[in-house]
Amino acid sequence: MALGHEQVGVNKFKQFDCVVDYSDHYYYHQSKPNQKSNSHETMMINNRNTMKRIMKEWEILEKNLPPSIFVRVYEGRIDLLRAAIIGASKTPYHNGLFFFDLQFPSDYPNNPPKVYYRSFGLRLNPNLYNSGYVCLSLLNTWGGKGTERWCPDESTILQVLLSLQGLVLNEKPYYNEPGIKPAWSWESYNADVFALSCKTMLYLMKKPARNFECFIAAHFRDHASVILKACVAYRNGRVRIGLFDGDAPVGSKKKKVNVSKKFKDSMNELYPELYKAFNRIGASLKNLPEKLEDDGDGKPANGIIGKLKRFWEAMTA
Repeated sequence: MALGHEQVGVNKFKQFDCVVDYSDHYYYHQSKPNQKSNSHETMMINNRNTMKRIMKEWEILEKNLPPSIFVRVYEGRIDLLRAAIIGASKTPYHNGLFFFDLQFPSDYPNNPPKVYYRSFGLRLNPNLYNSGYVCLSLLNTWGGKGTERWCPDESTILQVLLSLQGLVLNEKPYYNEPGIKPAWSWESYNADVFALSCKTMLYLMKKPARNFECFIAAHFRDHASVILKACVAYRNGRVRIGLFDGDAPVGSKKKKVNVSKKFKDSMNELYPELYKAFNRIGASLKNLPEKLEDDGDGKPANGIIGKLKRFWEAMTA
């Protein structure tokens, strides 16, 4: 169900809360038993020590979540958890929302939680696959040693969420890839990431995560203007992608950085879709254009470097 006009502020949305409806949780569907049985309506954890540790995790989260992370746990399934992370400033993920479904294993904390990224089929980070797979040393899904890996006595869910925000959704995710790089340069990859983050915003407004509907609408109402202004600033090359601070006027065409045609075309396509979606949820879009005008800039540089960049863009389009 797409979002509507309900005017509920983010500040009224609890950072941590226990809710009832887990029907769209990824791991509920993965572990759903026979339809004739009602056992899936009760918690899937029977080990007393595991239950005690999960309750401790809830307490840690309720008291220590940073302002940019929101969590929902479930009355009937204490093994499930959902987290929303707001993309940090000075990263290509700024003002975006990123959702993760978690499941505590039955022997928790001997093994780390399972984590699924709600990707909508998009891969906007080397660690976050379009299948939802999350690659992270702390989850034992990637190599690491010592404190980099899951430690039953010390590691926590809060640590996992902070790692996702700080180590995964960072300012230069290009360098998270240890193998074949995903783009021509970190700047080029940041351009791809920002465009995919914008697409994720559209998907979230069309199909919001259960129990976060009001939060998603309020967040994008509050940040719509900055997001759209960032689209213009990045498309026109006024600032490096991720560094827009919200102050540059929309009409400014002072160019500071090169912009690829691929990125410019993506902004030309995504901007009007974002404008319409933000308008539907009641965002204030005063003095913002409904679509971007083609001003002819943003072409790759001439010469061998420009040709190589255009070849790379054609191969990865």
